[in-house]
Amino acid sequence: MIEEIDRLYDDLANRINSAKTEQELTVVEKTVKLELGNAISSIKNFPPEKRGEAGKKFNELKNLCSDLIEKQKNSLTAKNEQKIDFTVPSATPTTGSLHLITQAIDEITEIFERLGFTRVRYPEVETDWYAFEALNMNADHPARDEWETFFIHNPENSKLKKPQTIVLTPHTSNGQVREMQRVKTPPIRMLNIAKCYRRQSDVSHNPFFYQFEGLLVGKDISISHLKGTLDYFVKNFFGPERQTRLRPYHFQFTEPSFEIDITCGVCNGRGCKVCKEGWLELGGAGMVHPNVLKAGNIDHKKYSGFAFGWGVERTMMMKDNLNIDDVRKLYEPDLRFLRQF
Repeated sequence: MIEEIDRLYDDLANRINSAKTEQELTVVEKTVKLELGNAISSIKNFPPEKRGEAGKKFNELKNLCSDLIEKQKNSLTAKNEQKIDFTVPSATPTTGSLHLITQAIDEITEIFERLGFTRVRYPEVETDWYAFEALNMNADHPARDEWETFFIHNPENSKLKKPQTIVLTPHTSNGQVREMQRVKTPPIRMLNIAKCYRRQSDVSHNPFFYQFEGLLVGKDISISHLKGTLDYFVKNFFGPERQTRLRPYHFQFTEPSFEIDITCGVCNGRGCKVCKEGWLELGGAGMVHPNVLKAGNIDHKKYSGFAFGWGVERTMMMKDNLNIDDVRKLYEPDLRFLRQF
C-alpha cells in the first residue's frame, strides 16, 4: 500500500507540472486537495501496524504537493511577466463626446448670452393655465385638443390648491409668463431651453424635442429690435452670409406675428431643389401680445416686448454642414451615426 502512495504522488506531481496557465493550475490544485483528502481518509483500511507509516507518508505527500503547486505558480507568474512589453504603446481608450443636440444648445446659449439674455428653465409638467390660457389661447383652441397635447392625470391628493388640468409642455412659451412673474419689473431678457412634448412623429417631428424660447420686455421695444436680434443669431449660428426676413403670420400670444425665414445655405438665396425659392422657414416670432403681458402682471401700456420660439433640432439641422434627413435619428442609439459629429 505504501507503493500506492508513491504512485499517487507521481500522478499528482505530473498533473501539477503539466498546468500551462494559472487558470489550469487553479483547477488542478482543487483536484489535488480532493484526491489527497480521499486518500487520507482511506488510512482506516490499512492494517493497524501500517497506519502510522501511512499517515506519515500522506503528510509528506501533502507537503510535497503544496510545494510543487507554489513552485508552479511562481513559474507561471514569471512567464506572464516576461511577456509584458512596457515599451509597446497602450490601446487608446474610447472617448465620449457631447451629443449633437447638447452641442447646439451650448452654442445657442453662448450666442444669446452675448446679448445679455439669461438662461432659465421652467417646468416640463405644467398647468393648463401657464401652457395655454395665460398665452391668450381660448378653451377651444386646437392646441388644447387631446390629439395635439399630452394631458396628465391630476390625482385627488394633489398639492395644487384647486383642481387644474395638467399637461406635458407642448412649447417653452409657458416660461414667458413665469419669467415675468418672477422678475416683476422689466427689463427682462430670458432664454428658456427645455424639452417639449407633442403627439407627432414623422421624419421632421418627434414626440419630444428641445425648444429654445427668447423673451425680451422693456420700454419702447419694437420690431426692429426683434429683427436685429434674430439677424445677430442667424449670422453667428449659420454664417455671416445668411440673411433673414419676417413673413406675416398669426400666433395667439404675439401681435403682430411673423414666421422667420433664412436664406438657403445650399444656393445662398438663389433658389434650388432644397428651398425652391431661396428661403427656408426657421420658426415663429412676434411682439408679445398685451394679454400675455397682463397675465405676467406687466403694464402693457408702459412696456412692450418680443418673443420667439424655435426647435433646437430643426434649427441645428438647417446648418450647411449637416446632412440629416430624419430628426428621429438624433434620438437613436446608433453610434455609427452619432460618432460623425
